Amino acid sequence: MRGTERFLADAATRGLEVQLVERAAANSLEEAARILGITPSDIVKSLVVKHRDGSFLFALIPGDRQISWPKLRALLGANKLSMPSADVAFEATGYERGTITPLGSSKPWPVYADASITGRRISMGAGEHGYSAFVEADELTGALGAMVADISDPI
Repeated sequence: MRGTERFLADAATRGLEVQLVERAAANSLEEAARILGITPSDIVKSLVVKHRDGSFLFALIPGDRQISWPKLRALLGANKLSMPSADVAFEATGYERGTITPLGSSKPWPVYADASITGRRISMGAGEHGYSAFVEADELTGALGAMVADISDPI
């Protein structure tokens, strides 16, 4: 099953309304935002984070912010977290970097969403290059059972 098909099937199973849009290829998050007619903060990056024990989680972070490692480690009670290589992230999710999303992931890892995305319509990866999805952040975090917390810092 293609990445967008997995994405849409999982969203439907969760009763989550998403709008899938095809867009021109972008070389950066800022370029993707321009193409979509939104600001970088409206694009939410789905980042794969690796625990020391070999398990993973998704961190949903607005495009104008970055993971706060101290905040995320404190929330998880973990002293070591890292960003895996592109190959390891693909192995953990079934998605290539730039297309990663918790929806349709090959494994249902826990999701942690930055509190700054609440109450907004956001754009996110949809499982394939050249596609983005729009979704209400509160509906997304609810459907995923995400932990919403302050886990980012300005870039």
